Amino acid sequence: MLRALRRRWDAYKYRFVPWLALNLRRKRRTLRYVPESSQDKIISDEDVFETLLKVFKALFINDFSRHAHILALLPEIKCKYVELLTIEQKQSKVNSCNHQSQRVFSPEEVLLNTLGFTISRDQSSLVSAGTGVFVTKGFVPKGTVVSMYPGTVYRKHEPIFFQSLGNPFIFRCIDGVLIDGNDKGLSRSVYRSCSRRDQLGPFQMNDESWLTAALQNPLAVGQYVNNCSHEKAANVCYQEFDVPGYFPVELKQYLPNIVYSHDIESHLRCVVLVALRDIKQGEELFSNYYTVVS
Repeated sequence: MLRALRRRWDAYKYRFVPWLALNLRRKRRTLRYVPESSQDKIISDEDVFETLLKVFKALFINDFSRHAHILALLPEIKCKYVELLTIEQKQSKVNSCNHQSQRVFSPEEVLLNTLGFTISRDQSSLVSAGTGVFVTKGFVPKGTVVSMYPGTVYRKHEPIFFQSLGNPFIFRCIDGVLIDGNDKGLSRSVYRSCSRRDQLGPFQMNDESWLTAALQNPLAVGQYVNNCSHEKAANVCYQEFDVPGYFPVELKQYLPNIVYSHDIESHLRCVVLVALRDIKQGEELFSNYYTVVS
């Protein structure tokens, strides 16, 4: 009984404001400080946008035949992707003696070919930390978007109490917006329900695959990045990003976030993780769970 209560408290205490206020000083070495919220950006929003666009386009082209029903409704966009696919196939023939039909890569291989690295979940190197995220192949340069934090996005007034019970995956943005990155239980059901609510005919407005083991977007594992410690310094940090209204509709299927309330007319909030330094193959990703805005 006591152990069960202790586990629930350990999962909840990071959202209990009085506990945070009393314990921040003890964690000064694992805190991140910014002078104001407008400066809580390692790279520009334009750089985040271009990176996501680059990865999502590559994923879309890689599985081009599967999107025929979507492209049939978007003839102008279809022409653009046919041109990109033709260029890619020509480059592949130059780089390979094999002139067989186009090979379909795994999402991880697409990420490696596009950004030069892959990431995956595995047992953390920290004792009792559970699952962590590692760079499994390649090299991550400083300032690179290395992961995304998936989940349902809640505004300040929206109900999240029951979803938050025993849930260690609630991320709080600077403006009070919450992202529930739990891929199990009630959180999972809520995300799937919102996803199916927002689907427009053949157009999927977000990515559900992060709820499964078969990721469509290989970046969507950011909720498993562990907090840094005195021995393991942070090598990534969270950065909030509002998806602009002009984001290509055919690529929204790779966005691992969705708003809880359908009637809210505002940009979709995403959170990406950006490398604070160069990160080599085999290293685990560590972030600062707490950002103090002074």
